[in-house]
Amino acid sequence: MDRDPFFKKAINFIFAKLFKINDSAQKIALGVGLGVFSGFIPGTGPVAALFLAFVFRANRAAALLGGILTNTWLSIVTFALAVRVGSAALNRHWQEVYQKAQGLIHDFHWGNFLKFSFLDIILPVILGYLIIGLFLGLVSYLIVLIITNKAFHKR
Repeated sequence: MDRDPFFKKAINFIFAKLFKINDSAQKIALGVGLGVFSGFIPGTGPVAALFLAFVFRANRAAALLGGILTNTWLSIVTFALAVRVGSAALNRHWQEVYQKAQGLIHDFHWGNFLKFSFLDIILPVILGYLIIGLFLGLVSYLIVLIITNKAFHKR
């Protein structure tokens, strides 16, 4: 059974729905920016991207694409960066926050979780993810805006 035509049709359908978006450059770029932002923050992702796109009247397909591209797997990879950025924003030593977070992750039980305060671990990490997510969302918005504006002017 030859599946090549099926996969080719599926890829063409996805390309048509996600990349040939009939919307303004600003709405497409905003959608990608919101998707990247929400996908970067742990626990959010494509659902939050769609919600934010609805709230801000951005392109939902572009937001979904941005959310999928940066879904939680990327935020796990950048955990140490989030610790550093969040600790710096709160004027804390990132090594202490990182060691406490690693200790909590490696030996997790509710007693240890309750022993550390919200301000010791969770606040610096979440703040770091928010700052990085906002930065990458803004950068994504600007890049996609430039690309889509050029593409619209070529039409």
